[in-house]
Amino acid sequence: MIEVIYLGLMLIFIGFMLLMVALLLSIGKRGEGKVEGGGVVIIGPIPIVFGSNQKIATGLLVLAIVLVALLIILKYSWWIS
Repeated sequence: MIEVIYLGLMLIFIGFMLLMVALLLSIGKRGEGKVEGGGVVIIGPIPIVFGSNQKIATGLLVLAIVLVALLIILKYSWWIS
């Protein structure tokens, strides 16, 4: 159980580090750029996906379905063993 907590904290730390690297890389760029983004909110097993265009929303939907499936597989595999 402790290992799972450390794994979660490590993933949060890696996410913040990636955010800082992306911020530092974007500071050096000049000129106009196009910003696109999206997000996923997972309530129970149901993902709610939003994005600035169809391509981003589709990619996030696939990612959300994979993550929910992985969550269900891990949850039930730990109950069996």
